[in-house]
Amino acid sequence: MDYVKDFLIVALRVITIFPLLLFIALYMGKRSVGEIPVFDFLIVIALGAVVGADIADPKIEHLPTILAIILIGLLQRIVSTLMIKSRKIGKWVTFEPTVVIHNGNVLKENLKKERYSIDNILQMLREKDIFNIEDVEMAILESSGKLSVYKKPMKSTVTLEDLGLNLKYNKFSYPIILDGIVSEKVLAYIQKDMKWLENELLHQSVQKEDVFFASVNENLEIHVSKNLPTQIPPIEH
Repeated sequence: MDYVKDFLIVALRVITIFPLLLFIALYMGKRSVGEIPVFDFLIVIALGAVVGADIADPKIEHLPTILAIILIGLLQRIVSTLMIKSRKIGKWVTFEPTVVIHNGNVLKENLKKERYSIDNILQMLREKDIFNIEDVEMAILESSGKLSVYKKPMKSTVTLEDLGLNLKYNKFSYPIILDGIVSEKVLAYIQKDMKWLENELLHQSVQKEDVFFASVNENLEIHVSKNLPTQIPPIEH
């Protein structure tokens, strides 16, 4: 009987704790779920430890756990706000970017300071399709642990501007039909109504009901992905 009771307690905690955790994550903002700085990384670990203990052990009081999650979320929000307002505080709670390659030369002392080996840097360069350090003007180890690379001018990718060529500019497209449902917001943004959309689809010999996805650009050009069976080319592994 105790097992059933413990199971129900754990199930109830999972049901109640995850919506709260989702709310706290959304409250903390994109910083906490993207390429996280070290402080946000510690916040995520703390949240995981608190939630994990609460779910795994029915003997732990549930309300203090909820309070702890709320306080951790508030702490992250306060510190991230202070980091924006004060660069000095930002330096205290995160890593500063470090130059590790300059003009094709590896800065050994900076690598030692960050406890990175030359093998680590070479691997990160290869992941950016750079196989020769001499091609690198500057490489910076960011606070997230990723490597930002600026190539020497003669080794940089040639752009259309460099070649003096013009490329036809394609306007940004907005999804106007998603999963068969028309977006009223997009229709309002382009200042058109449902009748206009249906007529445009008819010009492409398509009924609105057959469309799975459609997008419209600012030139009012519509691209349609029909919700019809198609023959998919076989791909084997």
